[in-house]
Amino acid sequence: MIVIQKFSKMVGQNQTFAESVSINRPPLFTGENYPFWKVRMQIFLESVDRGIWDAVLNGPFVPVNIVNDVQEPKPFSQWTTDENRRAQYDVKAKI
Repeated sequence: MIVIQKFSKMVGQNQTFAESVSINRPPLFTGENYPFWKVRMQIFLESVDRGIWDAVLNGPFVPVNIVNDVQEPKPFSQWTTDENRRAQYDVKAKI
């Protein structure tokens, strides 16, 4: 236990173990150094698929029909392949 405590003090965090770099898991935000974490998260999401980062920046994609100059959400059964793909980025961004 002494070794773990010394390691935590060396890292300067209140975690038992320091976070390692992984291409399989998103970077952990510890509440410190947000600008650095944000850049790492952007790179991670773009490495999975650039469309995911686009969904984060622009918010959810909702396909719409325009009826009498009014936008109405399009029923799921009428979505095109491209609309399904773009909506899937929203789902991946939530994970």
